[in-house]
Amino acid sequence: MTHPATFRIRDAASGDTAPLAALHVATFKESHGRAGAPTLELRESQWRAAFERETDWFCYVAEVPDGQLIGFAKGTLHDGGVPGFEGELDKIYVLRQWHRHGIGRQLVEHVARRFLEQGVNSMLLFGDARNPSNGFYERLGAERLFSREGEFHGGYGWRDLHRLVEAGSVR
Repeated sequence: MTHPATFRIRDAASGDTAPLAALHVATFKESHGRAGAPTLELRESQWRAAFERETDWFCYVAEVPDGQLIGFAKGTLHDGGVPGFEGELDKIYVLRQWHRHGIGRQLVEHVARRFLEQGVNSMLLFGDARNPSNGFYERLGAERLFSREGEFHGGYGWRDLHRLVEAGSVR
């Protein structure tokens, strides 16, 4: 299916709770399969709680002109479990039919810019080592993070977000 490449990236707001939860469930199922997928009710409850209580995170959504959400990325401060990284790309999902339109790249760059505005200069993410999307992170300059035993478990990191932002085109 082809789409016009018309979309915009904006800050998520509490009014996005229901559509963001629906998008999260749909994209999770596309990426990880239906088995063990969280319910819409659970995701809506989680997003509602995040918007109501948490203040140490931010989220960008990608939407098409009719307002439909087609992707999102959530950033938060890293808990320090992996030394050398201050920020965390906690979640990033784009509907499969919208892959290869630059949405994921722009979402990552927006997250990186927000971190830089906050004085956070590095970022990591934790994913599935077998995920076919891992090449996407590597194309954006992320390095694979290995365990002490030298194993790769799906972690990626950008040690210098300035390099990521300078390499991109989002302004």
